[in-house]
Amino acid sequence: MNTLFVLLDGMEDDPHPLLAGKKPYEIAKMPFMHGKAKHKSYTTGRGYTQLFLNEFFTGHPPELPRAVLEAIGLGMDISGNRTAYRLSPAEIKDGMIHWSYHAHLFCDELMSTMMKHFHILRKYKPEIEFFLNGRAVITMECDDVPDLPAPPVDAPFKEVPGALGRFVMKVAKEMNGITDYPWGCGKFTKQYPPFECLRKMTAISDSPTALGVAASLGHDIRLVGRVEDRFPIAKKALEEGNVFLHIDEVDEYSHQKDPYKKVEILERTDRLMAEYFGDAERVVYFVDHGTSCVTGEHIIMNVPFWTNIETDMPEGELIPLDQVIPRLMRKR
Repeated sequence: MNTLFVLLDGMEDDPHPLLAGKKPYEIAKMPFMHGKAKHKSYTTGRGYTQLFLNEFFTGHPPELPRAVLEAIGLGMDISGNRTAYRLSPAEIKDGMIHWSYHAHLFCDELMSTMMKHFHILRKYKPEIEFFLNGRAVITMECDDVPDLPAPPVDAPFKEVPGALGRFVMKVAKEMNGITDYPWGCGKFTKQYPPFECLRKMTAISDSPTALGVAASLGHDIRLVGRVEDRFPIAKKALEEGNVFLHIDEVDEYSHQKDPYKKVEILERTDRLMAEYFGDAERVVYFVDHGTSCVTGEHIIMNVPFWTNIETDMPEGELIPLDQVIPRLMRKR
């Protein structure tokens, strides 16, 4: 019997003044989830999705950098001497890096400007892939692994070294401070094996972060943009093995500080779950971290996981992250 793992990315939150001091998921109407997943417990969240997923699926914190995982998720070359660089839309202004979560307003121009100046990196044999409103990953034959500020918290500007820095600032100059700023850089090192109890699994997401973790563990991956399109694919995949279904939009709307959008995507997910998985016998809803609709920032906190699987885990108890999968799958 196969298991469906549903990640409600960043579902935890701060109480919001526009929601009468409640969190978005506390007021979202999710009758199917609450009715189906009657067993509710907690585990320990992590600051970023890849940190959580790696420990959730392997029992170990990751050693692979974020950019490397995303390059794997996008099918990019990260072999040999190649280094991966994750780039996120940001505005460099008044000595600060201001991360942008409304890049859909300018992402076409940003991507066009980046490709116009991509020749600056030519000698490093660069490869670039764009995703999700102007985010990108670059891999190239380069030994520079700079330690740079990471989103979502705005930070003092730090100069990017070498040709990559010239590229970043050329784009910023042409776009009045807007550019794609690198972070999470690194090379392929070591990946831990997944829990044996997971067996065959298919990961379905619009995020190369989640897909990269799954692919690095040897699982099948499907990059699917629209949330509605992920569900029929997940339903078919569940007939053949376990499924990891990622709802990244929950986190994205939190970064946009829009509690109403967050409520809506949770309610839409509940309707889609009812439509496609009304008869699913093994479902696990889980959360990787909080993402605040008040500040737009990640919150490291205990996070819920809900399931219809009968386990030995006490209701409402805090279960260490590296124990969740083994204990959920124990009575298969």
